[in-house]
Amino acid sequence: MLFSELGLSAKVLSAVEAAGYSTPTPIQAEAIPHALEKRDVLGIAQTGTGKTASFVLPMLTLLEKGRARARMPRSLILEPTRELAAQVAESFTKYGLDQKLNVALLIGGMSFDEQDRKIDRGADVLIATPGRLLDHFERGRLLMTGVEILVIDEADRMLDMGFIPDIERICKMLPFTRQTLFFSATMPPEITRLTEQFLQNPVRVEVAKASSAALTVEQRLVATQREDWEKRETLRKLIRAEDEITNAIIFCNRKIDVASLFRSLTRHGFSVGALHGDMDQRARMAMLHNFRENKIQLLVASDVAARGLDIPAVSHVFNFDVPIHAEDYVHRIGRTGRAGRSGKAFTLVSRSDTKYLDAIQKMLGNDLGWLDDKDLSQLPAPEAFDKDQGERGGRRGSSSRRGGSGRGRERDSRRSNGRGDGGQAPVRAESRADVEETEATTTSLVSGQSSHSRRASANHQPRAGRGQRQSDDQPSPLGFGEDVPAFMMIGTGL
Repeated sequence: MLFSELGLSAKVLSAVEAAGYSTPTPIQAEAIPHALEKRDVLGIAQTGTGKTASFVLPMLTLLEKGRARARMPRSLILEPTRELAAQVAESFTKYGLDQKLNVALLIGGMSFDEQDRKIDRGADVLIATPGRLLDHFERGRLLMTGVEILVIDEADRMLDMGFIPDIERICKMLPFTRQTLFFSATMPPEITRLTEQFLQNPVRVEVAKASSAALTVEQRLVATQREDWEKRETLRKLIRAEDEITNAIIFCNRKIDVASLFRSLTRHGFSVGALHGDMDQRARMAMLHNFRENKIQLLVASDVAARGLDIPAVSHVFNFDVPIHAEDYVHRIGRTGRAGRSGKAFTLVSRSDTKYLDAIQKMLGNDLGWLDDKDLSQLPAPEAFDKDQGERGGRRGSSSRRGGSGRGRERDSRRSNGRGDGGQAPVRAESRADVEETEATTTSLVSGQSSHSRRASANHQPRAGRGQRQSDDQPSPLGFGEDVPAFMMIGTGL
């Protein structure tokens, strides 16, 4: 089947051909004709199958006739994250070249005034995250009674992020006669209940089993010890062993681990960036732009990058942490192997991750293979490893006192027996200024701090507080230690 057979308008077909596409993906071939008939659609497909175009293209066709009025959008698209919303806006720019449709983007981290001006001009397409949309509505800047088409994208991600109450509230603001297009990669019970509540006799389009992984992705498990320095060393060996990496996303469960791993990979000479939800919007967009343009090869990220981001050339995904929610595994590895390309996904697994691994394999319906057939049973016994770690701990105090050059280096040298991060040969001590500059650069990339804040942070030297140890080698104080307040001595005779 060709795009020309789906019933799209001539302007849309011209834009699709200019973009280099002629054959629709399965989800597009099944969803677009029903959407053009103005029927409600429930689309279920794994990530990377072209869900965005399956609602953007018919919307462009349906909205060609008509005109938007001030503060009354004609259509509404809800996205869980700012990056996804911005990506959908880019799709309208790409496929709406020959049309004069006004597109307004309402996301956090951007100016309210600028967004208000776009709404006042009249928006044919309003793309928003739920929180920012409700902010504008409560300020009296939006009237939702003119919405003809509603799109709820990445609904399962909305559930994970706690947006379902907001979605329910927004849906009640819209006309009952609207058309609703609902897309999700997985269908947990809460999402099923939502579709039953807000969709009218929908056409169900399902091109892959819910919670299934893309067949174009080669998946492998990698056994590793639980300790961070061991995992970092294992990850570096994996990256260096893969000769075909064009670029890769490395997923961590926590934002603090994103910062730590980014710092470690930077020290070891990798081309790396970081992305997580605490970064300001401009820093996040700049980081994604640099990654798309191949200015950085590796992107260490939290699950903010796991859903829907279209970066076609990602060749590898590394799960530094096993995802806590099994569905997140599908979305993470779906960042590679997109648009028919092949990809590889490696997941680092320790003994403490077996519960989460079992949940992933149960969801997928099959066991994932271990790299080089080396599973967790071939790791050193926990007792032996703990003893070895104790020996490392006995030496690390002298190592940090001899060669410490900055708080970050002392911390990592103690963890790895004074051999640098990951047990390599000793590293020449750097100057204090070099270390402070590295820490400031890391902070600016990961958290978007201002230069003034970075200078203040670099000049600040923490002091041990009352009752605290001066170093990790000293025993923990009991109670108040030697600094017992005077009022505690009253009545003791001391």
